[in-house]
Amino acid sequence: MSTPAEAVPPDILPITVANSTGRGEAVHLYVLGTDLASGKLGYVDQAGAFTPWPAGQNPPSPAPDVSIDGPGNGGGTEIKVPRGFSGRVYFSFGDKLDFRLTPDGLVQPAPWADGDPNKNILFDWSEFTYNDSGLWLNSSQVDMFAVPHSVSATGSDGSTDTTGAPVSGGRQAVIDSLKADPAWANTVDTRSDGTVLRVLAPGKAAGSGRLDTAYLDSYISSAWQAYESKDLTVVPFADQPDKKFIGHTSGNVMTFKDGSGAEVASFNKPSSASVWGCDGDLPSPNDQVVGPISRTLCAALNRGTLGKIDTQPSTNAADFYTNSPTNQYAKTIHANMADGKAYAFAYDDVGNFESLVHKGDPQSASITLSPF
Repeated sequence: MSTPAEAVPPDILPITVANSTGRGEAVHLYVLGTDLASGKLGYVDQAGAFTPWPAGQNPPSPAPDVSIDGPGNGGGTEIKVPRGFSGRVYFSFGDKLDFRLTPDGLVQPAPWADGDPNKNILFDWSEFTYNDSGLWLNSSQVDMFAVPHSVSATGSDGSTDTTGAPVSGGRQAVIDSLKADPAWANTVDTRSDGTVLRVLAPGKAAGSGRLDTAYLDSYISSAWQAYESKDLTVVPFADQPDKKFIGHTSGNVMTFKDGSGAEVASFNKPSSASVWGCDGDLPSPNDQVVGPISRTLCAALNRGTLGKIDTQPSTNAADFYTNSPTNQYAKTIHANMADGKAYAFAYDDVGNFESLVHKGDPQSASITLSPF
């Protein structure tokens, strides 16, 4: 007897962007990303049609205005996305975003950089991939925390999963907490009219001179040195509990062996920048050994559990962010989320602490801009 084929999701998926912010400004939406079949960069219109970007120039030339009129306060706007697309839904308040094109494609807004034309605009984005295996939709604070929003996906059985909503007053609580900490106060961006635009993630803040570039170094050194005298066990795959890698530090290098005793990976002691970015000294190739170990190390260093919990990943959130110095940005954002989940650094999905919804058979989705 043959097994029925998995149903392929709809060609076009409706996503409702709802505005519960209580704010009066006009909202502008953008659906930008990659057509997965061709690899081309482009945009999607409100009806769900993909168009590649025209050729750009150096210096970067203005991109066409592909904004979609978004919802006023209390309203909702339906946008459609085609299956086979991965990208971002941007939302800006008041002003439209200024996108530029180079010969290599789109220049994404980077308000942490000097001279970025979007520096004084209140905006944020959700990230998604929609393909034959379904929808993945998440809020992201990997670069910055600006407009809190929840994401939802509804499956063919009518069930809806939602994540990303802050607690009541959560945005202000994050801002107040970081402003009150002298080491982190400069990570908060405030416009001349008093509007707090965003809090920068530590990697972006340190890269633009707003956070000590060596902020986490002392903790990283102590965590690294801990494994000169004991073993670190990394079990990167939850569904393969017997697949373990054993790490040991000698000098500045941590070396890992597999179950047979063969050396399979080694890492130099990472800089603060490498921990914030989960890159540099912590490269994560898309393989089954080095990448998964690196992801695990990066999550443990951001959460402050490396050095004190010797089997990783650790999954008890009560153990996270108790070290000093710690990633106050990630700590404060997670503490102010209704379900505790956020994407506060690149591998916050280690142990499933990320603000992501997934449906293999989505029928609709939504992004709700939270009150602030």
